[in-house]
Amino acid sequence: MRKSAKFSPEVQERAVRMVFDAKDQYPSQWAAIESIATKIGCTPETLRRWVRQGERDSGVREGPTTADQQRVKELEREMRELRRANEILKLAGAYFAQAELDRRLKS
Repeated sequence: MRKSAKFSPEVQERAVRMVFDAKDQYPSQWAAIESIATKIGCTPETLRRWVRQGERDSGVREGPTTADQQRVKELEREMRELRRANEILKLAGAYFAQAELDRRLKS
């Protein structure tokens, strides 16, 4: 379940940058995340997820980047549209084939 408060991409990027910049000032990355999360008004877990995605985007951590994830979403959307169009064409073909059979039987 998502909370109604959403943060703009600019706020997310700034918070992630703050964690990266402050890593030497705290005993651990989690301590930095907890401190900065309270300052920007999000939960530490939310900021941790943003930081992990930022690490993937910068190549520090393995996994799909934001661009990869967006491309997958676009391809999945396109695939759904093509499947719908294919289903419509199948139904139309079956309808016209039946109409042709009916026409031939009547003559």
